Amino acid sequence: MCSTFLMAFQLSFVGCRTHRTNISSTYPACVDALIEKLKREELTYPPAAVYQYTYNNQRVYFVPAPCCDFFSILYDDSCRVIAHPDGGITGRGDGRATDFFESRTAEVKIWEDSRKP
Repeated sequence: MCSTFLMAFQLSFVGCRTHRTNISSTYPACVDALIEKLKREELTYPPAAVYQYTYNNQRVYFVPAPCCDFFSILYDDSCRVIAHPDGGITGRGDGRATDFFESRTAEVKIWEDSRKP
């Protein structure tokens, strides 16, 4: 069985598990911790969501920005932040994954906040 824990603002994991929603997908347990964290945050519009992609030959997880000048977040398979592909004051992110939107493949929506305002 996998265990997850949250230390400060970093997400860590031990092992993986299968998670089933509308689709069947295998992803790291740290993604469950990320989803639980998003569920505890304020409701956003558009609703918070977590997507899985293949990018640069690796599995990654993308959390779109909630609005405006906020950064989106791109995580690796260990839930470490790789980059902020868009958002921020310029809307162009932090410049570390400038080709993310053109290069990503194999989209899977893992979770979307279904709470109502």
